[in-house]
Amino acid sequence: MGKNLCQFLLSAGLLLQPCLCVGAVARGPLRVLGANPRYFTAGDGSAVVLMGAHTWDSLQDYSYSAKQSPPPMAFDAYLSFLARHDLNFFRLWAWESPSNPGALQSTTEFRPMAYERTGPGKAADGKPKFDLRRFNPEYFQRMRERVGKAGRRGVYVSIMLFNGFSIEGKGNDGGNPWLAHPMNPANNVNGVDGAGVAAHTLANPAVTALQEAYVRKVVATVNSFDNVLYEIANEDTGSPANIAWQYHMIRFVKGLEARMPKQHPVGMTSQWPNGSDAALLASPADWISPGATLLESDGTKVVINDTDHSFFWIGLRKAGQAAQVAWAWGTFARGGQCLFMDPYLDPSHDDGRNAPNGLTPDPYWDPLRDAMGAARACGQRMDLAAMRPADASASTGFCLANPGKEYLVFEPGSAKSLTIDLADAPGSFSAEWRPAARGTWLAAPKVEGGAVRTLAAPFPGASVLHLWR
Repeated sequence: MGKNLCQFLLSAGLLLQPCLCVGAVARGPLRVLGANPRYFTAGDGSAVVLMGAHTWDSLQDYSYSAKQSPPPMAFDAYLSFLARHDLNFFRLWAWESPSNPGALQSTTEFRPMAYERTGPGKAADGKPKFDLRRFNPEYFQRMRERVGKAGRRGVYVSIMLFNGFSIEGKGNDGGNPWLAHPMNPANNVNGVDGAGVAAHTLANPAVTALQEAYVRKVVATVNSFDNVLYEIANEDTGSPANIAWQYHMIRFVKGLEARMPKQHPVGMTSQWPNGSDAALLASPADWISPGATLLESDGTKVVINDTDHSFFWIGLRKAGQAAQVAWAWGTFARGGQCLFMDPYLDPSHDDGRNAPNGLTPDPYWDPLRDAMGAARACGQRMDLAAMRPADASASTGFCLANPGKEYLVFEPGSAKSLTIDLADAPGSFSAEWRPAARGTWLAAPKVEGGAVRTLAAPFPGASVLHLWR
């Protein structure tokens, strides 16, 4: 939806809150919505819905030594890809190590790096050693440019600060990225030894101080933007020492920004292996990405459910497109928001995961992308700030409600009809239905409250029902 169309629909009463569409400048900085802390707000009291697709080269380019590599990201084209699916959020991936030798995809190289390579001496990858006290202007300039471009197109960016897959080989990456890591003592001129996985703990104050200096540089680079969120680390090992380090870094970012013009949300995402959602919920973070496939948001944190952590691609593909669509709408109906770990244009990350055609992403994943965009657009048409998960109110188990005023029900397509409990809501409701993946809203006869009502979608398959006064 274009900005002018959004303004027209708002004035005509067809949107219930100001439009935060892709294409309009992103408003912010975001803050937790006090009236309903399941969501962020840009400061006007309405809820901002974040739905997105993120991929591994959103900040740094990477290439495989023996397999087909994705093309260097054409960032404007990536933003247009998000807009086509009505998505407004992505993670800006950070890779700490310039190389992962022996990765399952073949040795992988990343560029540019956060630190300058001044030498003297050669690092493990054959290039000059790093100076951990000198930041690489190319890295931070690219970060600033991409965050700025995204904001001008209505897209919010979570800036990843650290990455668990950069300090140890694991999962579907494998290899040994620590061999080339800047804090490996063989690769820097500063005599610093991060000691592998201990680098993401508080074990060595000198390492922590260097990491804080890096975080300070990132925050100084992007603090002026309204579309920024932060994420401490992608899938760090879930040890008590790493939890303490992440909590420290969350507080450190918040402390830095408390003295700066703008304050942005800080997130903690699922740890792997050995992570627990309890550690996320107990953290000082504003938002979390859990490991649970469907975690109902109780308002403790803003929940941004990311398939990268909660619904790995093998299970996601095995479940099929209908289940993928149901996951997106089910997450939304339980007070959460969604992210898809999108393989985008990478043909080689995992066998069978992705089949892009040149610069065209694999259309297999389009129903999921479109369902997330449709849920985001649905959130714009509702008074979402007043709505809470109300699973018991509908037979499907997926319902958002502002009792007596507005209801959203998702039906996964497994039943010919659904029931909704309107016993405590006398009077009539306007009603519309839409297909869950692709399609438009269709007006339906008014629904009378005051009882439990049985309703059927006017089309087959998964559907969404919206009732409002």
